Amino acid sequence: MQKKIINKINGLQKTIIIICCFLTIQAFAGNREINVYAWSGYLPNEVLQKFTKETGITVNLSEYDSNETMYAKLKAVEQAGYDLVIPSSYFVSRMIAQNMLHKIDKSKLPNFKNLNPLFLNRAFDTTNEYSIPYLWGTGGIVINSKYIKEKDITSWQDLWNIKYKNQLLMMSDPRDVFGVALLILGYSINDTNPQHLETAYQKLRALLPNIKIFNSDAEQTIYIDEDAIIGMGWNGDVYISQQENPALKYIYPKEGFILWIDSLVIAKNAPHLENTHKFINFLLRPDIAKLISETTAYSTANLEGMKLLPEKMRNNPVFNPNPEILKRGQVQVDISGAIPLYEKYWELLKLGA
Repeated sequence: MQKKIINKINGLQKTIIIICCFLTIQAFAGNREINVYAWSGYLPNEVLQKFTKETGITVNLSEYDSNETMYAKLKAVEQAGYDLVIPSSYFVSRMIAQNMLHKIDKSKLPNFKNLNPLFLNRAFDTTNEYSIPYLWGTGGIVINSKYIKEKDITSWQDLWNIKYKNQLLMMSDPRDVFGVALLILGYSINDTNPQHLETAYQKLRALLPNIKIFNSDAEQTIYIDEDAIIGMGWNGDVYISQQENPALKYIYPKEGFILWIDSLVIAKNAPHLENTHKFINFLLRPDIAKLISETTAYSTANLEGMKLLPEKMRNNPVFNPNPEILKRGQVQVDISGAIPLYEKYWELLKLGA
């Protein structure tokens, strides 16, 4: 009887040990992952596979098509389970203000030194406590040189010329479009003064006869197919479009332009902090930054990574404008309080009122 009891105890101990081992393995497996929420196409599969091969950490990738979609999801579900997110500058400042982000531990990022100082300490995160610059680009003027001479276009104001009646493509975003008018008027693209915004609206009303279409989704196709021969555009899109239509040219207006910066941030309740820092540091490696930039055709904020890119990309002023040009760029910050006013004037503009 005593022997049976002992055997039962031993069996129970073995069962407990097996269960504990199983739970330990499960817990360990759960810690060997990271949940990323990013713009569509922003993280090439090759990059994710390399990271997993080197670290054993699996990257669970979800994608979004707008800052608004990303923000709404994280705002609605506080414990959404995401670790790394890649918002644009003005959403970084909004998310910081609303306590939605976790501070980044730069002591765990030895590759931070590879970043271009031009993209650090910007107004949306003055000390980069919460954000790491990832990819960037500019918004300037696009022309088709078969119909328009480059020397004739140096300014946003040139878009108002009556000879471009019904020829322009303008972005379908109020901040992008109002930014153009505000720059011409000598104001910041982040202006919230009601009088300045009304003046910008009146300025844009005068441009309506020249506007053929408001579109941000099919910009490349529209310019390639020559359905519009002049207008606004993003440098990365133009760089790609030039491969199919070499007549397309990109111009940095003298008044200035939008300089967008998309950044790596850590969600407030990130469940895999250690892995997230490892992944960020991996993305900051020059060879990885180069691979990302080549694959996405967007410019990298990684100075050492930029140096590794092919000369045709590195020396292309559309893809990589020099520092003097970049100084004219303005970065969007959060202007939440003025958004209703922007939207009011935007609706009036679209109605032609």
